[in-house]
Amino acid sequence: MHLTWLDNNSWLIEMGGQRILLDPWLTGSLVFGNFPWLFKGQHTQPRTIPEQIGLILLSQGLEDHTHPETLQKLDHGLPVVASPNAAKIVKAMGFTQVTALAHGESLTVGDRLRLQAVPGSPVGPLLVENGYLLTDTATGEKLYYEPHGNHSPDLQSAAPVDVVITPVIDLDIPLLGPVIKGRKSAVEVVKWLQPRAILPTAAGGDVKFEGVLVSVLRAQGSVEEFRQQLVQQELTTQVLAPRPGERLEV
Repeated sequence: MHLTWLDNNSWLIEMGGQRILLDPWLTGSLVFGNFPWLFKGQHTQPRTIPEQIGLILLSQGLEDHTHPETLQKLDHGLPVVASPNAAKIVKAMGFTQVTALAHGESLTVGDRLRLQAVPGSPVGPLLVENGYLLTDTATGEKLYYEPHGNHSPDLQSAAPVDVVITPVIDLDIPLLGPVIKGRKSAVEVVKWLQPRAILPTAAGGDVKFEGVLVSVLRAQGSVEEFRQQLVQQELTTQVLAPRPGERLEV
């Protein structure tokens, strides 16, 4: 298994004989709802779109996971697996091979990669987006991804999982609550899934954010603090923190 962090929530996952582009934001600005004064993200270093992509995997329909400008630059004939909310968006863009996975549903890609959708992050009062459990059926390797730190207790039946990609910090909006909750939930999911390695996601590497919302966001925790939490609880999972663009064999 090889993993390349492409910044923010964007990853290139190489497993099960597939090259999977996950939640890509690689070009242009990140803006929610055409309100750049509220929130705007920009890469400080150029990001190139990886070659030979076999599959696009989308966990949420929000712009930081289903980024319109990036997706418009991708081959619209590529297969896309997405949450039902994200699937509607990419179908409207003109993608022709779109599979929506509801919670509990699974799909086999190629000869040996199984994708299963699991409950992920709540977005608004009525919508819960997707996390994913990826399994290489030939080797038994498993990877779990959830980008906001919301983990279903049902995941415990999938243990052990080799690799987890999830936040390890909290990001709060005062009076409204957490946008990302990783400080406690990441430790909990390590106990549940007993992974060999965990890789933080969501925290920007070479990204600059601005806008009214950025001024009130409050971040708590760090990768080093998380490592210490694991040591204190005698958990042996390795914490890997790659730089953007760094390809790791896990």
